[in-house]
Amino acid sequence: MNDKLKDVTHCGLYCGLCGSRGRIPNQAQSLRESMAEEGYDVWGKETPGFTEFWTFLTDLCDPEKGCSGCRQGGGPPFCSIRKCCQNRGHDVCVFCDEYPCHRISALAKGYPTLIADGKRIKEIGIDAWIEEQKKRVKTGFVYADIRCYPYSVPTD
Repeated sequence: MNDKLKDVTHCGLYCGLCGSRGRIPNQAQSLRESMAEEGYDVWGKETPGFTEFWTFLTDLCDPEKGCSGCRQGGGPPFCSIRKCCQNRGHDVCVFCDEYPCHRISALAKGYPTLIADGKRIKEIGIDAWIEEQKKRVKTGFVYADIRCYPYSVPTD
């Protein structure tokens, strides 16, 4: 795998724009700090389930313990987009002649920027697009801000 693509999914999303990479760890850390200030880390242990909750909250604080990205074994294990892209020998499926296919169209119902981002990759190249996404991350934007429901990750 090309290392520059480690944060680019096969479907064309950018892993850095997932809340598990920034927003959730930051919010979890704020909650953990607030709870510790109130003494929960000391007396909360008496509450059933608290120890498991505290461990989970602590893990959420660490972005490295979240999703590793679909190229490193993260993401939905049943994702047919990843399998299709790999089977066709593409780094990102935007380079496939059939893009956007029915799989991408299904996922794009939940990720409204997906197809436009794919067109942008074709327009400026993957390297420049990655740099744009890094700037997008700095704005605080995450996909959850615009995600639409219902949508599905294709399995066929």
